[in-house]
Amino acid sequence: MHADASPFFIAPHRFDAPDDDVGPSLDYRYRLRPVPGERVLGRHRLSVAGYLLGPTETRRGWRLPEPVSVTVTDQRICWVGSGSQLSLVVDDAPRSRPPARLNGLMSGQIRWQWPSRLELLAAEQDAPAQMLIVCDALRTIQQPALALGGPAGEVAALARQVRRAVAMFRLTRPQLVDLSAQERDVLLLRAGPGLLAGDTRVTLPGSLPVEFHSRDDYYRSGPEPTPWSGLAGGAASGHR
Repeated sequence: MHADASPFFIAPHRFDAPDDDVGPSLDYRYRLRPVPGERVLGRHRLSVAGYLLGPTETRRGWRLPEPVSVTVTDQRICWVGSGSQLSLVVDDAPRSRPPARLNGLMSGQIRWQWPSRLELLAAEQDAPAQMLIVCDALRTIQQPALALGGPAGEVAALARQVRRAVAMFRLTRPQLVDLSAQERDVLLLRAGPGLLAGDTRVTLPGSLPVEFHSRDDYYRSGPEPTPWSGLAGGAASGHR
């Protein structure tokens, strides 16, 4: 597996771009280089981490120790960290893994056919806010999630930006996503500019499932304590 994809521990099941195995293309400033026809919607600098959510527990699989550049487009979200080192959360289960710390540039992305919901976690006083982009996975009820953290106002604006981008992506690409009439109505509401009732947990109909790179990511045990609380449905985690 390519190093620039390793921190996000899922792979596309179908209908994905052929260049996804080599990660996003970057320019000389190490920012995402959009493909022809792709439109950049916003750029942010946020903390990132990877989680795996399950019905009874939450485990963090990895986190980056410093904030990274995050780019939102009409097709995906991409993060890039230059000169950082990946911090893996490890457990005692034996397995074949890459070294726990990877030097140099790292990046990851989620295309808009994958997210099944967004969760905006309430921030305590003077603490960063967090948003989860949650995906569904094949052959398991566990859900891989990308966490983005930063100032509450910026994270809330990012959640609305992602919500609208995902909805428009699915509404305008019927060849990728087969939507029912009810799902289309929900996505039309999600594509609107305003706040939604219950905006802290937003479902995104029409998501496609992803699959893990390794069987170890399905059958891992031994939850790692996490400072996060209030995750709906509990949770669990894998890593790269």
